[in-house]
Amino acid sequence: MKIVFATDSDYGYIRERDLHISEGLIQSKINGKEIYILRNEDDNYIGWMRYGYFWDNTPFLNMIWIDEPYRGKGAGKQVVLFWEEQMNQRGFKLLMTSTQSDEGAQHFYRKLGYKDAGCLVLDTQPMEILLTKKLS
Repeated sequence: MKIVFATDSDYGYIRERDLHISEGLIQSKINGKEIYILRNEDDNYIGWMRYGYFWDNTPFLNMIWIDEPYRGKGAGKQVVLFWEEQMNQRGFKLLMTSTQSDEGAQHFYRKLGYKDAGCLVLDTQPMEILLTKKLS
């Protein structure tokens, strides 16, 4: 698997799959190198990962998408570990992410060493679990 920064040519692929971000923000995330693209050995898309910053100073993993045929084969873990190493190299010592309490992703993040750090309750959504991981 190959992990690269998203470029303008990846915009359509991301836009079709990322229903949690406005179209206008996708381009700024691409420009800011805040989206990784995952490709297989044939250079076909596998998925993508998008992040931002909580409090403007703590890397926050916003979203991972793995296309259905590639799920459960370690691509998600690989991209998270890649991102963690990139953030560590840039000097960050704390990472964050979140997931809804009714989603299985909470178990995925915990297996990768993320710890529950609190929750957020909104009127129309299941409880959002906040998770953090300290880097050494």
